[in-house]
Amino acid sequence: MKRLHTLLALTLVMLATVSCKKEEKTTEPTTNATDTVVKIETFKIVSLNGAVTEVVAALGHEAQIVGVDVTSTYPESVKKTAKDLGHVAHGVSIEAIMALQPTLILATDKDLTPDLSAKIKASGVKYEIIKQEFTPEGTKKLIADVAGVLGHKDFKALQDKVDADLKAVKPLASAPKVLFIYARGANMLMVSGTGTPVDQVIALAGGKNAITEFADFKPLTPEALIKGNPDVILMFDSGVESLKGDAGVLKIPGVDKTNAGKNKKIITMDGGLLSGFGPRLGEAAAQLNSKLAADAK
Repeated sequence: MKRLHTLLALTLVMLATVSCKKEEKTTEPTTNATDTVVKIETFKIVSLNGAVTEVVAALGHEAQIVGVDVTSTYPESVKKTAKDLGHVAHGVSIEAIMALQPTLILATDKDLTPDLSAKIKASGVKYEIIKQEFTPEGTKKLIADVAGVLGHKDFKALQDKVDADLKAVKPLASAPKVLFIYARGANMLMVSGTGTPVDQVIALAGGKNAITEFADFKPLTPEALIKGNPDVILMFDSGVESLKGDAGVLKIPGVDKTNAGKNKKIITMDGGLLSGFGPRLGEAAAQLNSKLAADAK
């Protein structure tokens, strides 16, 4: 009888040990795996700013972007997989956003109208409205802010890229006066004053804005053109295309009276690159700097 009791006790100990080992092997890793999926893999992101979209994609979340605004042109592949919601200022509706069933909405304070901002905040969907400043430091902070929302701690390489690319900007013999014209056909022409993203990139590239009398954008007038008398006219590629090429730019009233018009100095660049203030900011400044240097010869 004593031997039987001993065998029973040993059997119970063995069963308890096996049970404990099974729990140690399966319970904790399963919970952790589930947590990882919830935090990362189930994002459905609507990004309403081109720079934000670039950062999200660079951090490895491009596949989780379900909707973007019209400024989100890079990487080009995002336009094939995410729905284009239009222009935030006058084309994006809360209904279109919610139809995508997002779990995260990202935007900047420079883009949203008060009405759309209020509706996003009342939607019940997790959102982050990021402050955007058009400076290299502001861009690096935007990268850190977006990374923080997505739970990334390893984003320094993106910040370092901005600084590394800016080092390619070379001093110019003299700062040329640059006039940026935003065009959507001959009937939609605006010029950049101070404080715009393009104004800041012009300065980073070693140029100076030909228009300093006002801030933001205003309709282009022949008087403003002649008064500013730019050495170079800067435009988006798409803007020049809307005017049927350089010949169309030179036909804008007043251009022929400027140094830029007389010497046919027209520089074009990709709009998202030039004005985005995302991870490619240094690239934009270096590219413009190179084009200004070439035009000065």
